[in-house]
Amino acid sequence: MRPVRVLVVDDQALFREGLITLLSTRPECQVVGEAANGLEALERAAALAPQVVLMDLRMPVMNGVEATARLRAAHPQVRVLVLTTFEEDADVYGALRAGAVGYLLKDVSAATLVEAIRSAARNETVLQPSVAAKVVAEFARLSEVAAPALLAEPPSEALSERERQVLRLLAVGASNREIAAALHLSEGTVKNHVTNVLGKLGVRDRTQAALQARALGLL
Repeated sequence: MRPVRVLVVDDQALFREGLITLLSTRPECQVVGEAANGLEALERAAALAPQVVLMDLRMPVMNGVEATARLRAAHPQVRVLVLTTFEEDADVYGALRAGAVGYLLKDVSAATLVEAIRSAARNETVLQPSVAAKVVAEFARLSEVAAPALLAEPPSEALSERERQVLRLLAVGASNREIAAALHLSEGTVKNHVTNVLGKLGVRDRTQAALQARALGLL
């Protein structure tokens, strides 16, 4: 397995350097560069072609939300994974609307971060459990107002009990590894269940699956 090419973006030099040192010890990751603000991130991404950008949000010159939006417009193949101290609603929704595929807080473990980077490289959505809960709750609130027709469609095929178990863990932001540990399954088996759940719900990623399930009363 080739390591994921990662660009680290954070205005705090000590944290940035520590993160680079940490990731450099992991064979799953290859740090190709660093940036101290959003503008530098755009320049580095154009020159270094990372697969995943670890993006802080509150930075000088250009913040992470604006940088994410510009990066996704200029380089749609690059995945942005937010890594920040803040989880205020405006930060969460702003980052996700800008095109980030994931949102993690800086207190995550090294193993969780590395797994999230790998997931982001596969274009899978990765959300901190507290952030996932915010997103699902906000969608539930909006769906009560707008009642989107798209999410009124029932699954094309009934979910099995095991698939429902996987869906419940997926909806709170658990990774495939965490789901496997909780249900005493292999990661490969969990991956197959997740694929089946997405297909039956007619959605593209884990966040949409959680929102669809919430709208349909499956959680």
